[in-house]
Amino acid sequence: MKKLGVQIALLAAVLLLFCVVWRLCLNNRYTVYLPASVYGQAEGTPQPDESEDLLHFDAPEEAGHGIRLTMQPTELPAKPTTVYYQFPDGSHIGVYRISPHGTVYDVITGGFTGDTGVLAALTLFFLGVAVLMFLHFRNARGPALYSYAAVYTAGFSLFAGITGLDLLILLVRRLTNPAAHTMYSVYQAVSGAGSSFLFLTSPLILAFAIQMIVSNVALLRHERPRLANVLGILSAVLMLSGAVLGIRLSSRPFSGSEEELRVVNTITNVYCTAYVYFECMLAGSIIGGIRAAKHRPAFDRDYIVILGCRFRKDGTLTPLLKGRCDAAVQFRKDQLAAIGKEAVLVPSGGQGPDETMPESHAMANYLLSCGVPEEAIRREDASRNTYENMSFSRRIIDAERENAAVAYATTNYHVFRSGVWARLAGLPAEGIGSRTKWWFWPNAFMRECVGLLKNRLLQEIILLAVMVLFFGALSMLLSL
Repeated sequence: MKKLGVQIALLAAVLLLFCVVWRLCLNNRYTVYLPASVYGQAEGTPQPDESEDLLHFDAPEEAGHGIRLTMQPTELPAKPTTVYYQFPDGSHIGVYRISPHGTVYDVITGGFTGDTGVLAALTLFFLGVAVLMFLHFRNARGPALYSYAAVYTAGFSLFAGITGLDLLILLVRRLTNPAAHTMYSVYQAVSGAGSSFLFLTSPLILAFAIQMIVSNVALLRHERPRLANVLGILSAVLMLSGAVLGIRLSSRPFSGSEEELRVVNTITNVYCTAYVYFECMLAGSIIGGIRAAKHRPAFDRDYIVILGCRFRKDGTLTPLLKGRCDAAVQFRKDQLAAIGKEAVLVPSGGQGPDETMPESHAMANYLLSCGVPEEAIRREDASRNTYENMSFSRRIIDAERENAAVAYATTNYHVFRSGVWARLAGLPAEGIGSRTKWWFWPNAFMRECVGLLKNRLLQEIILLAVMVLFFGALSMLLSL
C-alpha cells in the first residue's frame, strides 16, 4: 500500500508540474468563449465599465459555436483586483479578477488562465489513480490477496475510473464547444463525483439487490428465520432505499438564493459521498472475495489448516464442514500427484459448550476415514474463532518447521476474511475455497462484509470522515 501511495504522489507531482509549465507557456493570456448570441454582431473589443483599464483584448474571432476573446493584463496589480468590462452590444458584462501574478479569473464562467491544462491534469490524475489501483489489486500475490488494501484498490479504482471518464467527457466537450461548457460544469462534476457515481451505478445496485433478495428467500426455505438469515434482504432494502434517496436529492428541483443552493448541493454531495464510500467498500469486498475464493495456491504446501465449524451431535460432519475437509484432502492428493510432496493437515477448532468433542477431533475422524494417515494429521483443539484458528495453528506449525508453506481450507465465502485473520495472526497462508449452495453463500458473504467493516471500525470512520469533509468542502467552495 505504501508503494501505491508513493506512485499516486509521484503522479500528482508530475501533473502539478505539467500545470505550472502550461501556465507559464500562456504568458498570462486568458481566453474566454461566448455564444454568438451573447456577444452579438457588434464590432470592437470590450471596454472598461467605470474601472481601470487593466486588460488588453485581442480582436474577437469566430470559433465554432461562439466567439473567442483573448485577453492579457496590461499591468500586474499590487493586490487581487476585480474589473468590469462592457461588451460592445451592451448585452453582457465581463467580470474578471486579476491576481498579482497575472492570473485572470473569469467570475462569470469560472474559467482562469491555464484552466484547460488543469482540467486535463485532473482527468489524467483520476484515470491514472484508477489504473494504479487496478494494477496494485491485479498484481497482489500470496497473502497480499487477503488484505484491506485489496478491498480499497478494487472498490475505489471503480470510483476513480468513473470520475476520470466523466471528466474526460467534459474535457472533450469543453475543447469542442467551450462556449456551452464552462469551468463551472467541471467544478460541479468534481464536487458532485459521489452523486454521479451513484447515478451511473444505480442499475448495478438494483441488480445486486434483486439477487440478494432472491437468494435470501431461497435460504429461508431451507433454514429457520433469524436475523443472520435475513441479512441479505435487509442489506438489499438499505441499499435500494439509500440509492433512491441519493438520486432523489440530486434530481429534485430547487428555487432559492445562490447561497441556499450551495448549502443544498453540499448536503446532497456529502450524503452521496457517504453512500458511495460504503458502495465501493462492498464492491471491493465482493471483487476481492470472488478472486480469493477462485484462487488456488501453488503445489508446494507443507501444511493445510482446515477451519472448523459446528458438526452434528453424533460426531458426523455437516455438509459445510465436510466440504472444507474434502477440499483440503483433494488439494493434498493433487499436490502429491503433481510434485510428490505430502502436506500435513491441521484440523483446527475447539469444543463448544454444546459439542460432544472438539471440532478438530470430529474433522480428524473424517480425515482418517478418507484415507489420510494419522501421522499426516495435527489436531488444534483449543481455538474458538477464526483468529485463534490461525494463531494456534501457527504455533503448531512453527514448532515443527520454520518458514513452512501453508494453505488453509474453508468455505468459499469465508476465504477472504480468513486470509485477513491469517495475516493478523502472523501466518502467511493462502486459501482453498470449498463450494456451497448458491442460495447460501450470498447471505453468508454479506455477513463477512459486515465483519470486515467491524474489524476496522475506527479506521473506516476516519476514512469516511476524510472523504465527506473533502467533498463537502469542495461543494461549499465550487458547487452552484
